[in-house]
Amino acid sequence: MNYYGIKAIYKFEIARFFRTLFQSFVSPVIATSLYFVVFGAAIGSRIQEVDGVSYGSFIVPGLIMLTVITQSISNGSFGIFFPKFIGTIYELLSAPVNFFEIVLGYVGAAATKSLFIGLVILGTSTLFVEFNVIYPGLMILFLILTCVSFALLGFILGIWAKNFEQLQLVPLLIVTPMVFLGGSFYSISMLSPFWQTVSLFNPVVYLISGFRWCFFGISDVSITTSLLAVFSFMTLCLAIIAWIFKSGWQLRT
Repeated sequence: MNYYGIKAIYKFEIARFFRTLFQSFVSPVIATSLYFVVFGAAIGSRIQEVDGVSYGSFIVPGLIMLTVITQSISNGSFGIFFPKFIGTIYELLSAPVNFFEIVLGYVGAAATKSLFIGLVILGTSTLFVEFNVIYPGLMILFLILTCVSFALLGFILGIWAKNFEQLQLVPLLIVTPMVFLGGSFYSISMLSPFWQTVSLFNPVVYLISGFRWCFFGISDVSITTSLLAVFSFMTLCLAIIAWIFKSGWQLRT
């Protein structure tokens, strides 16, 4: 294991986070605050409780997941896309590091940044609503798994994208709508039976539901199913990345 190579990639990516502090850190905090103002004040005045939890508190896990998922994809994709875009990825591929070490450096840094932002959003939420986390240890575990899983997805998108437009295509047109329709701001039990069934085909439902269970002990699907979904998604992403490096797809062109 080339620990020096992993450390070099990791430190470089973390340093980039602090160079773009406003975009990476301040913007998500401001966006979350606006969500609380709009959804907490406007909708919260009409929906008092959801499953025995005040609406303002109920949306906290969904807001954290919304931020963490988008940030993980963004950090993971841009980290590998930029070297590919400017051509320095060939130096990386010729260096004495294997694909696992490259992924560990880039994805580890992206997941770390997303985890940090998620915890900041959690702290910001306490300024607007009161809530208790019933299972804090499991909550942190679930948050880490989500950060790593979507950083891996972002890494795949960064390799796939040929320009900056493609880099934003999947997050904006697919992932963000899936997060909004995945129960971020409502429980799928509030939907009609038909739409409840449709919602279960949205994989983000399992992430948000499991994360919300860590907070309040309530969920739309079982926590076991949620954890299984996260591990399955992570395994699939790792398998795809292994195939990419083995075949050289989009890396040698």
